[in-house]
Amino acid sequence: MDYDDVCVLVPTYNEAETIGRVVDDFRRAGFDDVLVVDGGSDDGTDDIAAEHGARVVYQSGSGKGQAVREGVEAHVDREYVLMLDGDATYRVEDADAMLTPLLEGDAAHVIGNRFADLRDGAMTRFNQLGNRMINRGFALVHGERFRDILSGYRAFTRESFLRMALTSDGFGIETEMAVECVKRNVETAVVPITYLPRPSGSDTNLRPVRDGGIIFLELYRRAKTNNPLFYFGSLGVLSTVTGLLIAVYVVVEWITAGISHEVLAVVSGFGVIVGVQLLMFGVLADLILSLHRDTLRKIEEETSE
Repeated sequence: MDYDDVCVLVPTYNEAETIGRVVDDFRRAGFDDVLVVDGGSDDGTDDIAAEHGARVVYQSGSGKGQAVREGVEAHVDREYVLMLDGDATYRVEDADAMLTPLLEGDAAHVIGNRFADLRDGAMTRFNQLGNRMINRGFALVHGERFRDILSGYRAFTRESFLRMALTSDGFGIETEMAVECVKRNVETAVVPITYLPRPSGSDTNLRPVRDGGIIFLELYRRAKTNNPLFYFGSLGVLSTVTGLLIAVYVVVEWITAGISHEVLAVVSGFGVIVGVQLLMFGVLADLILSLHRDTLRKIEEETSE
């Protein structure tokens, strides 16, 4: 396979134990442009990467998401990007499978499915549970089953990446990219890959509870523009149910004990009214979004002709 139009993008932070191996593997495989975006490592990651033949740049901000955005926008000048972490958990042997859908024109974005061959010790049971919950939540909210939206092994065209409206600075970048693929109708392929355990002496920068919470919030926040019926509908149902529960309590107290809760009654009515309004707004927003997508589709069809 010809890799002349491919840039290997590796966002890193304190990966001195593994970055040399990662760079060596990809350069030996024929990739002549390995771009390491360093996030201010203090363990010599940048020096090791440069010694092994990588092109090293330093991000102006912090976080994986910011590193990826800045790397692609400012330092990549090739048509295709193969993105992976610098922790040696992804194999160069899977690179051809990742790039084939791009080079053959079958997709503009490719996600490596780690669960296809998850090696022992590569992911804790807690992290596996969290990943599966997030993937199911994504399928429910955004209507696509990408199997492993948190995978750090991605291949995409630079053009498709620049079309995305990405704002995440941290580990939410993969989630954002998956949502944008759905929102902007980016042709996406999922291919099976092998996911290896981290080598001994290599520490993860991921904080499961904190970063998992951020990802869940990002999924829900993005639903506002991609699935407004779910976003506003869920808020409406919550408000309505809360109002009704309060109303039941007020009625029971008034019947059984003769106690009137005027303030709670007002709160109950307010909750029900707001909930119903949110549900109606969600339906209207979903209708507007459907019309907007139909209009964009017709414009694209006319432009292609």
